[in-house]
Amino acid sequence: MIISYTDIDPTTLDNLIESFVLREGTDYGEQEVSLAAKVQAIRRQLKAGEVLIVYSELDETVNLMSKQHFMQQQAADGSM
Repeated sequence: MIISYTDIDPTTLDNLIESFVLREGTDYGEQEVSLAAKVQAIRRQLKAGEVLIVYSELDETVNLMSKQHFMQQQAADGSM
């Protein structure tokens, strides 16, 4: 189930994004990117609809994923 970022308390949303960024493990190359910049980038992607907040009823977990990845996963699962 997709949850709109606007339906989440702002503090909770910040914590969710920070948790995602901290476990992401992406290498940004030679230039270090601050946590605040990473959080802002994810927030912009959420607002643009490029990243989705997905709740798994089966696992009772919340995760962030790209819209493209979500669509591919749904197609593979036959859920579309």
